[in-house]
Amino acid sequence: MASDPIDPERDRLSGRMRRMAQVGAGLAGAGAAYGANRLMGGDDARARNAKLLREALGQLKGPLMKIAQMSATIPDLLPPEFAAELAELQTNAPPMGRGFVRRRMAAELGADWESKFKSFEHEAAAAASLGQVHKAVGHDGRLLAVKLQYPEMQSAVEMDLSQMRTLMALGRQMVGAAIDTSEVQIEVAERLREELDYGREAKAMALYRNFFSNRDDIDVPEPLFELSTRRLLTMEWLEGRGLMAFIDSDQETRNRIAKLLFDAWWTPMTRLGVIHGDPHLGNYTLVGEAERLNLLDFGCVRIFSPKFTAGVVSLYRALIADDRDAQIAAYTTWGFKDLTDDLVDVLNVWARFIYGPLLDNRVRTVADGVSPREYGRREAFAMKQALKEKGPITVPREFVFMDRAAIGLGAAFLRLGAEHNWQALFEASLDDFSEEAVAARQSAALAAVGLTA
Repeated sequence: MASDPIDPERDRLSGRMRRMAQVGAGLAGAGAAYGANRLMGGDDARARNAKLLREALGQLKGPLMKIAQMSATIPDLLPPEFAAELAELQTNAPPMGRGFVRRRMAAELGADWESKFKSFEHEAAAAASLGQVHKAVGHDGRLLAVKLQYPEMQSAVEMDLSQMRTLMALGRQMVGAAIDTSEVQIEVAERLREELDYGREAKAMALYRNFFSNRDDIDVPEPLFELSTRRLLTMEWLEGRGLMAFIDSDQETRNRIAKLLFDAWWTPMTRLGVIHGDPHLGNYTLVGEAERLNLLDFGCVRIFSPKFTAGVVSLYRALIADDRDAQIAAYTTWGFKDLTDDLVDVLNVWARFIYGPLLDNRVRTVADGVSPREYGRREAFAMKQALKEKGPITVPREFVFMDRAAIGLGAAFLRLGAEHNWQALFEASLDDFSEEAVAARQSAALAAVGLTA
């Protein structure tokens, strides 16, 4: 990988101050609107507050949108009106101009950076919350994707993380919180900081590419380490169409896509203890008539301990067997503490939702008769109401991205209207499963690409 130059943007005080002003103004405006709406009252006051908050955050380029989106998937972290609006936040943002592109490329690859490519398109092909992507052609003729991180993103992340408590406090003004989110905040912060390290993302991409190297129907871009740094990631460009292009396809095609998504998400989890923590629809494309799935964007890859991975499978088996002692043991492995029978009952409400399709040995949709927008809302409400009486409870860090990814994946299956025997698919992923086997495979896979847990 190309060596990193001295970073003049890293944690720059001026960047922090500007970001504080931007974010503070947005949240202050939303807070003021909340106060006004509270005085006005009305049945739709909370909905109005939530919409105003989304509009305030949606004007900001950077990590706060990602924080909001992550928060929207955690039960009781935010009121349901907030969760619904924040789930609609768009990560697309206007791209930076040619001046930024030239400066970033020169800072990362040197003044002669253009000579390292056969051609390079200065206009962005896509723009998101932390960076933008350009098309290029390598000297070997391959089409490449070059992702450039926006300026002062480290300052923006640190500032936005400090404002995350303000965002959550706005939610707590509207409803009492029954969940201790201290561990959630730590987890979100650590994962978001990892997303800034494009060198780590390149290694995670290589990890997935190696894992699926024997599959003709799942593809992962090849990272070019010699043209990548912490703030620049160059990879193979994979052509394909987005999932939404197949929403109206026949049932067989939509089922095939769902199985590819299931394999792409669950098999690395059960084999290596690794998940893709951001199952956004934009992170997948399909080739031809959905014969091959392309996996994209590996900034949010969560590596779990083999013990936690075994706990995920143990809970699945305990729920099927309705084994109370095994359920408690599994939750303890996940990191839940001070469990009582009442709290286990509450956790089972959510667990039976997350695992629901896997517990039913029949062909079915993920959630029969439930819209993607309402997916999990009923269970989250029931869990919140129960915790008001039985809680509070501290959500362990490992739960956050497991939960986020499972909900996101389930929502994709719902959008597709896919029908499978999900239990049979999951059981197929458990071939040769044990905590010891996961540990051995994970250790070898991470060492092969130089990635640490």
